[in-house]
Amino acid sequence: MVAIHHRFAHVGGHRIFYREAGPRDSPTVVLLHGYPTSSHMFRTLIPLLADEYHVVAPDHLGFGLSDAPSVEEFDYSFDALTEITATLLSDLDITKYAIYVQDYGAPIGWRLALDNPSAITAIISQNGNAYPEGFVEGFWADVWAYAKEQNAQTESAVRVALTREAIKWQYLHGVLDPTLVDPGTWEHDFALISRPGNDLVQLQLFRDYATNPPLYPRMHEYLRSSQVPLLAVWGENDEIFGPAGAKAFARDLPDARIELLPGGHFLLESNLDEVAALIHDFLATAITR
Repeated sequence: MVAIHHRFAHVGGHRIFYREAGPRDSPTVVLLHGYPTSSHMFRTLIPLLADEYHVVAPDHLGFGLSDAPSVEEFDYSFDALTEITATLLSDLDITKYAIYVQDYGAPIGWRLALDNPSAITAIISQNGNAYPEGFVEGFWADVWAYAKEQNAQTESAVRVALTREAIKWQYLHGVLDPTLVDPGTWEHDFALISRPGNDLVQLQLFRDYATNPPLYPRMHEYLRSSQVPLLAVWGENDEIFGPAGAKAFARDLPDARIELLPGGHFLLESNLDEVAALIHDFLATAITR
């Protein structure tokens, strides 16, 4: 049985939780989670990868078991979360790695790649968006409105995303057999998102999400110039980031591998074995040891 280590590191005065498994002399895969979850979303994937790879999965600041300083104590942004992740990896002497990005993990991963392209050996995007057509407008309209203008009406609309029912929906929408999804997933996330003051943390990140699409042209140029190996494995029924976002990678990476599976936003909960098999097959040729 693969040993999974649950560790804490101090980064920039904050305690960051991360999961680590697999031999340190094997190629590293960094797993970057989305909203509203944490490295907990990778709890079942890690042992399936760590037999061949060194796997590191941090909780972003404000999420999971990492510190969650108030918005008065820390200026939350995707730039800031990226800086913490980059520092953590540097402190762990990780200089080359593949990234698995999902949801919020994507803009963090894209910044890591743009800041240090030579560090990235491969990209696995699981419903991690990089193209305008990936946004499902019915979901994102309220986020864009709130980013543009903060008032009682726009804030109320996005605060719905902090509720138990909305988090549960993120896990269950698009899943063909909802009984495959452990209810503990949304209960775990809801409990941690509901820590005192964390609502303001999440609202700040909702506002800052508008800084991500302007980075897309730079990301596309990076993809074209690097031709980095990329697997887009996507829940095709996702009503947050639609399958058009997966297919769009082929514009800049003609050799990208694009796999649409019958699932939703959190594909690992319903299609774990399929995703793990695709990752193993992809990484076997994408990166050298």
